[in-house]
Amino acid sequence: MANFSFDQAEGLRRMLAGPKPRIITFLSATDREDKSAMLVNLGASLVGAGSDVLLLDACIESTGIGPWLGLPNGITLLDAARKKCDIAEIIKPMAQGFGLARLASERFYSGKCDPDEVSNVANTFDALVTQSDVVIVDGELDVEDMFPMSAMASSEIVVQVSTNPTSIMMAYGLIKRLSSLLGRRSFSILVTGASEKEAIVIYGNMAQAASRYLAIQLNSMGSVPADEHLSRATRLGRSVVDAYPLAGASVAFRRLAGRFAISDTDHKRSRTISTRGVTLGT
Repeated sequence: MANFSFDQAEGLRRMLAGPKPRIITFLSATDREDKSAMLVNLGASLVGAGSDVLLLDACIESTGIGPWLGLPNGITLLDAARKKCDIAEIIKPMAQGFGLARLASERFYSGKCDPDEVSNVANTFDALVTQSDVVIVDGELDVEDMFPMSAMASSEIVVQVSTNPTSIMMAYGLIKRLSSLLGRRSFSILVTGASEKEAIVIYGNMAQAASRYLAIQLNSMGSVPADEHLSRATRLGRSVVDAYPLAGASVAFRRLAGRFAISDTDHKRSRTISTRGVTLGT
């Protein structure tokens, strides 16, 4: 028989905990500069929208957002999982307003690691993300087409693509690999360096192919136009939304941030509940 007192208490605990952080894993079919600029500017835009944001560099096979932002090889989430440091020590505050952390400074393949270590990494990640509203993961699949953490596979997954035909083919290839790995589920597409009209065509063609040949649904996250202000802001070490708030790219990033930000209603609900001083009797 179900323990209804326990069930009610557990449900109330979850409600008191407030909204869960939103975890988005980005996979890119663009070059490193385009990917990194997108991640930084999206993170800064989310901060501007009032969210606490963490960027996690989870790249194993290639260079991720950490080195691009100048984060030196130091303590990582894997180190925290191995009890070599505290979780709080691995988050580095960045000038754009978000925190930055790295998964590992060595190659970490979940399929080849000791199950206890994989579990420790997963638990450490769960503890890490509770400190943020939105977690943006700079991810990739490893040589065996696996994610280094199961949380990346269960998160929202967005594939970044450009107008370049090679990029479009790479993006569709990524989606095909994801479909084989994760089974039937939806994925989102973000087109960068494209006009709205170009993005609609690219998304439409990819969505049609995915539906016809993979039996999966793709969702459009919109587009970010090609904009010289992006590279100018990068040279200044700033986000485009901060340096050039009226630029076309800034408008696009603010719109994109609105799709990912935790709603004001969730924030208000969390604050209201946390100030009531409710005590559980179990």
